Amino acid sequence: MLTTTRILFLFLLFLSPFTNAIKFILPPSKFPAEKCIWNAAHTHALVIVTANVGPGPDQRIDIEIVDSTPQRNVYLSKRDIKGETRLAVTALVEGEVGVCFKNYLSSDAKNEMSRNFSRTIDLDIDIGADAVDYNAIANQESLSGLDTEMRKLEGIVKEIVDELEYLRKREERFADTNISTNKRVQNFAWFTLLSLIGLGVWQIFHLRAFFKRKYLID
Repeated sequence: MLTTTRILFLFLLFLSPFTNAIKFILPPSKFPAEKCIWNAAHTHALVIVTANVGPGPDQRIDIEIVDSTPQRNVYLSKRDIKGETRLAVTALVEGEVGVCFKNYLSSDAKNEMSRNFSRTIDLDIDIGADAVDYNAIANQESLSGLDTEMRKLEGIVKEIVDELEYLRKREERFADTNISTNKRVQNFAWFTLLSLIGLGVWQIFHLRAFFKRKYLID
């Protein structure tokens, strides 16, 4: 039984989203372009962002966490982050959550110097079950190793169920859109057909009246 549970846990762990880690170099500018890292997140999903910013003179790194909605909701914004910074937000809508960075060049520095400057950023993004600290929960609730693994399994299963529910709702929306589009196409086709028939009938009567005026027909 224990072996089956472990196999099931490893299988579900393989299906679940992994921690997103990325390392990149961000050049500075007086008017820097925004660099965003996007990840899918469900509604009410916990998002833990850990950014480790390397040293660099005459530069300021600003971070902003936003979503992909047209309103571009800003969950959190922080200026001049240094070293390791850990931030936590909760997704409010279904979609993507973006972690955006800007590297500002100091007003005292010359633009030519920006070619030799940059900041290295190590970014880790944990979403959903990956963002939960199960070790802290185990210590707080005095859980055994197996209980902790089962708690992890429960979180992963919930994420998979939520993902399937999201896919089902999206499929329903697509089906409704297809049905609505087909109905509009059919209505337009009927309208076009009736218009052509009406135009043909009008042309027949118009030509008949014209020929009568010219005494070509009785």
